[in-house]
Amino acid sequence: MSVPRARILDLMKARCQVFGTTFNPDGVRTGNKILRQRLKGPSIVSYYPRRLVTHQDFQKEFANLELTVNNEEEEDRLEHIQGLKSRGKGAPKKKNAPAAFKDKK
Repeated sequence: MSVPRARILDLMKARCQVFGTTFNPDGVRTGNKILRQRLKGPSIVSYYPRRLVTHQDFQKEFANLELTVNNEEEEDRLEHIQGLKSRGKGAPKKKNAPAAFKDKK
């Protein structure tokens, strides 16, 4: 003897209310599986260490004392770019805007 579908649906509805799940008798895709997952953002943020003081922060802090601080990494980068440009391997120059466009500003 089979149980009527209405009775099974009533049982499913009661079960969903008790266990706090979504009542979906037709099996329509609702996205609840994705929405119930834990958020990934906080775990990704905690994976990387906090950024400590950078060289620019150090320079800004002591700018009022007129101290000069050499940034060797930046100097090496600029020297490398200058070498590339001298060999013709540097980045191309930016395109200049037409004169009509400059007058509108």
